[in-house]
Amino acid sequence: MAFLTLEQVNKFYGELAAVRDVDLSVARGEFVSLLGPSGCGKTTTLQMIAGLVEPTSGRIMLDGRDITHEKPNRRGLGIVFQSYALFPHMTVAQNVAFGLEMRKVPRAERDRRIGEMLALVHLSAFAERYPRQLSGGQRQRVAIARALVIEPPVLLLDEPLSNLDAKLREEMQFELRRIQRSVGTTTIMVTHDQAEALSISDRVVVMEAGRMTQIDAPYRLYEKPATAFIASFVGRMNRLEGVWRRNGSASAIEVAGTVLASEAADIPAGSVVTATIRPEKLRLHKAGEGRLDGHVTSRFFLGGHWLFNIETPVGVIVVSMPNDGEEPAREGEHVGIGWTPASLRIEASGGEATT
Repeated sequence: MAFLTLEQVNKFYGELAAVRDVDLSVARGEFVSLLGPSGCGKTTTLQMIAGLVEPTSGRIMLDGRDITHEKPNRRGLGIVFQSYALFPHMTVAQNVAFGLEMRKVPRAERDRRIGEMLALVHLSAFAERYPRQLSGGQRQRVAIARALVIEPPVLLLDEPLSNLDAKLREEMQFELRRIQRSVGTTTIMVTHDQAEALSISDRVVVMEAGRMTQIDAPYRLYEKPATAFIASFVGRMNRLEGVWRRNGSASAIEVAGTVLASEAADIPAGSVVTATIRPEKLRLHKAGEGRLDGHVTSRFFLGGHWLFNIETPVGVIVVSMPNDGEEPAREGEHVGIGWTPASLRIEASGGEATT
């Protein structure tokens, strides 16, 4: 049963539609990420849930209660801003205590909840420090503790990791998920980082031009993107335009005169189609031993894997290979590219080939 729902929510600024026809149902305890590029409407959606922005139309329901027009302080939601917004003149404990003091929670109860929350975020030893004495990751955990200590029905996170360096950001992704699972709070996170959204969310909502274009589990979103935009935004994707061919039971896509084997698809022969395949589902072989030959135009070492650009008769193909400790093909070398037919996804592009 849905705990938080958005029903046909719209937000217009004059003629500009910042958010359009948004429908979303979030279960109690679920972690949902709103993912998309800048200007897609994800932050505006979060702000409407928080009560910081008034919807132009539509309805927002929380646990059966209509909160569409309630003031932010009446909603009782926990919010962590991108800047963390900690009070610099207050200690860690005082920052965490702020919401409890505003709610006039008795001192003994307040002290107990502050202690439990600081233990949860591994900051018990830092209670008397000031924000300026903390690292970026520690400040972020203080902001999370302050938001959670009031025991909100929903935790809202607005790009909570964007101010951290790459290594700390990765570490804090999993720390954030650990904290959320420990308390079981329903959580909505805004992010433009697809790896961040995929790694810690129960479901991911991809937004484009103010609309929610796909709502799915991370694995399904990655493996079966609903649109070309999602396929390119969520991870890398090779796309090839061609014509669908059949020879008896065999099926293939013909691209620039080159025939590439694929699994059967319910598409009429002669149709214009698009083939897509993720770079990590391709393998490099010796020239002549793959399904397609080409030469390496560039390669990049990324620590855990190598990324190659391969010039082929059908265009440039991007290949990602895990780092096994051996130096792979160098720039200029001729190689073969292999894949399983099941990895090559075929979609009808509409229309028939002209030749």
